[in-house]
Amino acid sequence: MTTLLLIDVQKDFHPGGSLAIPSAGADASRTASFIRKHSSSISRIVATMDSHHKLHIAHPCFWTDKDGAHPDPFTIISSEDVINGRWIPRGNIKQPKKGVERPSHTERRASGRFAPLVEVKILAQGGAVPDDLYKEDGTLDIVKYCIEYTRRLEEKGRFQLCIWPEHCLIGSEGHNIVTEVMEAMEDWSNDTGGSVEWVDKGQTLLTEMYSALCAEVPVSEKTAFDFELLEEIKEDSEQLVICGQALSHCVNYTVRDIVEHWPADEMSKLTILEDCTSSVPGFEAAGKTFLEDMRKGGVNVESSETFRQA
Repeated sequence: MTTLLLIDVQKDFHPGGSLAIPSAGADASRTASFIRKHSSSISRIVATMDSHHKLHIAHPCFWTDKDGAHPDPFTIISSEDVINGRWIPRGNIKQPKKGVERPSHTERRASGRFAPLVEVKILAQGGAVPDDLYKEDGTLDIVKYCIEYTRRLEEKGRFQLCIWPEHCLIGSEGHNIVTEVMEAMEDWSNDTGGSVEWVDKGQTLLTEMYSALCAEVPVSEKTAFDFELLEEIKEDSEQLVICGQALSHCVNYTVRDIVEHWPADEMSKLTILEDCTSSVPGFEAAGKTFLEDMRKGGVNVESSETFRQA
C-alpha cells in the first residue's frame, strides 16, 4: 500500500502566488500526472496545508520599526534586533478563539479565559522561560517572548526569523491547493473511493511550523511534536512517497522529522520525488543539502517518471 504525502501544494507557492516558486508549476503538473498514473496503487493521500492568520509572527504586519514602518519581505530579524528595538512586535495580539488548542468548555467557564497565546509548560520543555513572561494583568509580555523566540531559533541553528510575504492566509485563494493537483486528487477519490486526509499547520500566531509534525518553537500542545500524526502516516504504509513545496523548507523539515522517528532498517520505504518539489529562490543550498542527507540515510530520491511500486 502506498501513501502519498503532499506537502503544501498550495497556490501561493506556485506562479501567480504571493510566495511563488518559479518551477513549482512544472512540479505540480508532474505531481498531477503521478497521481493519475499510480491512482490504483495509491491507497492514501495525506495533504498538509500551510494555514496562516494575517497577524503571524513571520508576516510583515506583526512588526514595525520606531517610525511605524513594517519590514520588507525576506528581512531577517535577530534577537539583537528585538532587544535593541530595531524591530518592535505589535502589542495588541489576541488569541483567535477558533482553530487553536484551547481548554474545554468547563475549564473555560471556571477560568473565564481561552487558551493563552503561549503555554508556559510547553515552552519550558525547550529551556528556561523568561521571568514574568506574563504580566500581572495576565497579558503576555510580547517583547520578552519575541526575544526568547528569536533566541531559540538562533540556538537551534536551522533559521533566524525570516519575514515572508503574507501567504496561505486562511480563506484566501492562495490557501487553496493548486488547481491541477486538486483535480487529480478529486479524480483519485472518485476512482478509488478514498478521501484525502487533510493536515493544517501554521495557525498558531507566535511560532513557525515548517515541519507538519512540530513547530520550530513549540508553544502549545497543538504545536508540540505530533506523534499521533506520525503514527497515522506510518500506518499501513508499505511505501511513503513525498513531494510538495518547498524543498528547502517544509518538505525538508517534515521529512527530517519523519526520518528521525522512522525505523532505521525501513528507510527504503521512503521516497522523495525530486522532480515534484523545488526550493524557495535563494535557499537552493538548503534543498540540495537535504536531498544529499536523505540519500546518505537510505531514503530513495528519484523522479516521478522512474518511480516503481515496491
